[in-house]
Amino acid sequence: MRPDRVLLATGNQKKLKELREILTPVRISVVSPVDIGYDPDVDETGTTFEANAILKAEAGLRATGMWTLADDSGIEARALGWRPGVYSARYAGTPCDDEANNRKLIAELAPHADKYVQYRCVIALARPEHAPLTWSGVFPGEHTATRRGAGGFGYDPYVLVPDLGVTVAEMRAEDKHARSHRGQALRGFLAWLENGPESGVRSPESR
Repeated sequence: MRPDRVLLATGNQKKLKELREILTPVRISVVSPVDIGYDPDVDETGTTFEANAILKAEAGLRATGMWTLADDSGIEARALGWRPGVYSARYAGTPCDDEANNRKLIAELAPHADKYVQYRCVIALARPEHAPLTWSGVFPGEHTATRRGAGGFGYDPYVLVPDLGVTVAEMRAEDKHARSHRGQALRGFLAWLENGPESGVRSPESR
């Protein structure tokens, strides 16, 4: 049975905007935490994106009883052994600060010729009386120490998309969604939903 509405368990307003834009095709009411007075802040104690996404989705389900989608995502630099990974949002320490995080990544990558980076996202779904499901996506790019673009958020002004010659922050929203890690993961969820939650058909990434 498809729900009438789905909770997006994030307090990040820019991320919430992206998630809502990507979920536009869904004929389901998309609810933000502020709409229902829910505080989505959860201790992210997992060591993987999947574990943290599930933590946040299950917390939303427990608190509201609603089907809950939660995202955990970040940036991985190959030269740094795929750091900062799950610690992307607090890479430079807490409280979180995008510019401090970017300054640290620029400094750590400066000695390395390899500038390959990738965004990774896991979307988790929690629903009553079912085990959680997850979908994932990876968005490759090349790190630059020069800030470019006013769009996006987080590390976007410092991640080049080589075949386009622009940073993620310079991309139009619809173009970013078509390629992004978050867009890939959410399209996995949408494909599963379109097939019917009770059909047993799941995306290859779900589990």
